[in-house]
Amino acid sequence: ALYITEECTYCGACEPECPVTAISAGDDIYVIDANTCNECAGLDEQACVAVCPAECIVQG
Repeated sequence: ALYITEECTYCGACEPECPVTAISAGDDIYVIDANTCNECAGLDEQACVAVCPAECIVQG
């Protein structure tokens, strides 16, 4: 699954893009529920990675 690093700026761009609603606001950064994230299987790219301005969403 993907995860969000501490470089997250808490901008919120990723949350509405997730097709399986695996992203939610944590205390200081957004978090990805690894049990829900399917890495956008079947899509051309991972939606959250594509919109993250901080490039802080990485492979776990």
